[in-house]
Amino acid sequence: MNLAAKAREDLLAALAAVLPADALLTDPESLRPYECDGLSALRGMPLCVALPDTADAVAAVLATCHRFGVAVVPRGAGTGLSGGARPTAGAVLLSMARLRDMGEIDLANRTIRVGPGVRNLAISEKTRPHGFYYAPDPSSQIACSIGGNLAENSGGVHCLKYGLTTHNVLAAEMLDAHGQRLEIGSLAPDSPGYNLLSLLIGSEGLLGVVTSCQLRLLPVPEETVLLMAAFAEVARAADAVSAIIAAGIIPAGLEMMDRLAIAAAEDFVHVGYPRAAAAILLCELDGDAQEIAGDQERVETILREHGVTDLRLARDEATRLALWKGRKAAFPAVGRLAPDYYCMDGTIPRARLAEVLERIAELSREYGLQVANVFHAGDGNLHPLILYDANQEGQQERAERLGAEILALCVQVGGTITGEHGVGVEKLDSMCVQFSSEELAQLHRIKAAFDPEGRLNPGKAVPSLHRCAELGAMHVHGGVLPFPELERF
Repeated sequence: MNLAAKAREDLLAALAAVLPADALLTDPESLRPYECDGLSALRGMPLCVALPDTADAVAAVLATCHRFGVAVVPRGAGTGLSGGARPTAGAVLLSMARLRDMGEIDLANRTIRVGPGVRNLAISEKTRPHGFYYAPDPSSQIACSIGGNLAENSGGVHCLKYGLTTHNVLAAEMLDAHGQRLEIGSLAPDSPGYNLLSLLIGSEGLLGVVTSCQLRLLPVPEETVLLMAAFAEVARAADAVSAIIAAGIIPAGLEMMDRLAIAAAEDFVHVGYPRAAAAILLCELDGDAQEIAGDQERVETILREHGVTDLRLARDEATRLALWKGRKAAFPAVGRLAPDYYCMDGTIPRARLAEVLERIAELSREYGLQVANVFHAGDGNLHPLILYDANQEGQQERAERLGAEILALCVQVGGTITGEHGVGVEKLDSMCVQFSSEELAQLHRIKAAFDPEGRLNPGKAVPSLHRCAELGAMHVHGGVLPFPELERF
């Protein structure tokens, strides 16, 4: 037995000693389901999978891996779309799926403490009978876990009014790479010291592992109505979005789908979307009845001024949920149009929606690949879905190049390369477009302050300076744009 094999055996024995009997997976077949997250094009096999069911067991796993000098890749439900939970060779994959405890609802403070393995939707299912719910609602909320939501700072269709995960988490218990506990945040309006909670949320498992968190609960609105507006031109729908926000109206949700996404969703869930429309907006308003009535009238006026061709109102819960079902099912629905699709995620200023969508359409024609657009229009968070066939030689690479151009476009118009999906491994090269070498060096210093040995989720989210140097002209801060034709923006 060589030394490496002996060291592996010793590590597995040490992990087995701190975990329940069924909580350590080592054989290839049991590891296979963990080889990727929702970005299935990027795969890898972990050394093993640890499945602790308590915070103490998580701490023991981290301490053991630290003692053996082994990297750890934290994983939630595996619904992420950027490869953030893809295993790293020789690393232990740390699944948080079994930490599913939910505490009692604190009605006085409107909070609830949950474990990282709790499903997003399960929180609202528990709290709604008491008149409360948890606002962030990603499309994958039926399956995604709160731990993963914290890692990526997830949003959802109602993030325009109620914010992202970072706006709805009050406190968290975190373990560092050594397994040591740190309580951050507070139920009070502020907590002493630096705002480490905001630094942790969205850090993609690079700074620590969350073992529980205190979530903000909101009262269920008195009344909710949903407007569905169809347009003959994408640009008119995009301009209507900006006009609604400019009028001082903040809808609970303001979503947009283009013709390709509309047809896919309608074929999938049959909710009555207008197939002939070039784009539709879903605009949800909530609050007290008087407030809703005034905002609804103003929104309808704005939509008519921007050439709406079909305007429908859903007042009853069944109709409203049906229309949202189509939007939330858009990703799997588009998956029926082609053997594969590449789901992008970037943000832009709302005022640039029309021109950016026009440019994406041009890029789609140039690359010969269809792009379906479905996104959080109210806050400029785009989700272009690039259709391709990985069995056709060169198509996957072409889809990835098209995706990189779209992200570069987002940066060029004043946006970012991600909104809620994170960077993971998918967007490492695009990070070199977004940030200067000095900015990236600062991110590495923050990482080193929490994880000096660099063992938590290595190779994710923040590229090495060497990687960016190799990309050369892929860096906008050196005065060279990656795609010269974007200068027109």
